[in-house]
Amino acid sequence: MAYFRHLEEQMKRMLALAVKGDRWLITINADPDSLASAMALRHILTRRGCTVGIGQVNEIKRLDNLAMVRYLNIPTHRLIPNLIAQYDRFALVDSQPHHHPEFEKLHYAIVIDHHPLVPEKPVKADYVDIKPEYGATCTILTEYLYTLKLRPPKLLATGLVFGIKSDTQGFERKFVDADIKAFQYLNKYADSALIKRIARSEYHLDWLRYFSRAFYTQRRIGQAIFAFVGRVENPDVLVIIADFFTRVHGIPWNAVAGIYLEKLVIIFRGDGRRKNMGQFASCLFGDIGSAGGHKDAARAEIELKHILDRDPEKYAADRLIRGCGIKAKKS
Repeated sequence: MAYFRHLEEQMKRMLALAVKGDRWLITINADPDSLASAMALRHILTRRGCTVGIGQVNEIKRLDNLAMVRYLNIPTHRLIPNLIAQYDRFALVDSQPHHHPEFEKLHYAIVIDHHPLVPEKPVKADYVDIKPEYGATCTILTEYLYTLKLRPPKLLATGLVFGIKSDTQGFERKFVDADIKAFQYLNKYADSALIKRIARSEYHLDWLRYFSRAFYTQRRIGQAIFAFVGRVENPDVLVIIADFFTRVHGIPWNAVAGIYLEKLVIIFRGDGRRKNMGQFASCLFGDIGSAGGHKDAARAEIELKHILDRDPEKYAADRLIRGCGIKAKKS
């Protein structure tokens, strides 16, 4: 029995796209899974004689992401027209083109992801490998490295281990056997001390005020918690607060909202059992913005101009209340 999937023919198809001398740009929405996946694909393509860059659509401010970039020497830059103009081939990892307006502007030769597929938004690329059942995109790239007999260098293995650990929340979220196998395989080459250093770089002192706002504004919507923290310097803080609320006993799901760059951003977290967060977010906000995600984690972004003069906090709460069909009450 093979350790991973049989991917020899698949790798031939993907590598046929990588011609020596090509200039590739790997685009990401930076988080641990996407950063490490981009590292791995860059490792593969550079060995085909290609020049490879990485460009992220978001500003990296979350401290564990910054720690990854710093300690693992990840050469990523903000995705702007001047960067795009330097490359002629494009790849996308840990996302699909419809996940972000900047992604939709590019024609991709390669798309590798583990997020759910949206039937009405098919992914078009020369090479597509999307595995929604996988816990992390890093697992897919680890399979590629193994198939190509490319032993991951220490920093790459460290990043891939952290990416799998982060996206599966230490295997508390959805995962498959391949995620466990990849984690075990990579651990032989990874730097465990460096993983701990990155993992502990989570909270910025200035972000504690957002926790205070979330505690003050929290309200119950049925069995769930909704909190609004106002304007934030980075939407990653909403993710951190939403992840924190998942640890509250008896709360099956939560939604944390804030304003970032004239957008209302709502982060959903759930236990993956009673409510599908991705479908829930899409049903509630997909008609007015971008929304979707996994069974236990999702995100919605709505431009403020689309909700006119309505109060963003009340707008988000009212939609959540209508979506649940219940009355809300203050905690």
